[in-house]
Amino acid sequence: MKPEENKAIAIKWFEAFNEHNLEKLLTLYDDNAQHYSPKLKVRKPETRGFVMGKDQLRDWWADSFKRLPTLKYEVIKLTADEAQVFMEYTRFVNGEQSLSVGEVLEIEKGKIVASRVYHG
Repeated sequence: MKPEENKAIAIKWFEAFNEHNLEKLLTLYDDNAQHYSPKLKVRKPETRGFVMGKDQLRDWWADSFKRLPTLKYEVIKLTADEAQVFMEYTRFVNGEQSLSVGEVLEIEKGKIVASRVYHG
């Protein structure tokens, strides 16, 4: 895909996430997508930070949206090529310190097949 098409997927990702629209978010992912997050590793150590497939993604994000009703992301920068998007953003939750985040979306045939979160 063209870099601008992949960037458009990332923009839709932010819109769905900030709306806490789980089904809209999941439509962006391949059925067998893999996701890694350090937060997942801490909250669910048995996963070693990884979830696979839409059912596990749905469970993880449904729990996140329930626990963190004020969770919002603010885009800093999107950098895309033909296969992936690197997203820089700030995570905001009322009552918590903001968090700088980097995330890579790997995209094939218009769907996110893998994502990996980085933060300090």
